[in-house]
Amino acid sequence: MKRKEALQLTATIMGIAVFGSEVFLAGCRQTSKKNELFKDQDLILMDEIGETILPDSDRSPGAKAAEIGKFMKVIVTDCYSESEQSIFKYGLLEITNRANQQFNKDFLTISDNERFALLTVIDKESKKEVVTGKPHFYTMFKQLTIWGYFTSEIGQTKALRYNPIPGGFNGIVDYKPGDRAWVGPLCSID
Repeated sequence: MKRKEALQLTATIMGIAVFGSEVFLAGCRQTSKKNELFKDQDLILMDEIGETILPDSDRSPGAKAAEIGKFMKVIVTDCYSESEQSIFKYGLLEITNRANQQFNKDFLTISDNERFALLTVIDKESKKEVVTGKPHFYTMFKQLTIWGYFTSEIGQTKALRYNPIPGGFNGIVDYKPGDRAWVGPLCSID
């Protein structure tokens, strides 16, 4: 999948512009601060946030299986502006602080139901911020989780039905409720 197609897919799913997309389309930069922006504990937290957004199910593995934290680290470090990086880092701290305030525990130690409840409240807050035009950290987390997951090998082969060699157009394909969507190397309707 090409960069532009990946961004269009994510923007279509999210219904909004993807943060850092202009840098991503131009080619992400390599920074000397790459290893300084996130610690190993941050990657674990990003994996768990991603897993809460796209959890493991009997139909497909979750975001953690796709190592979403590593994906987030690369995109935030190489493609986000400094102000977007600051918002993202603030979000990690905010989620940790809110878990401590609400449950007297770290986000990594609260139950799945508590994680879901906490992130649901933050998600509602992020939707109110869309009107202001300012990026919200949780919107960034959701975008990166969906983008990273559905462009990963796990997302394309386990959550979607991958066809590495698509054939010609067939307008009459049987579909049963619950079937997964198709994806292929250049899957588009151009």
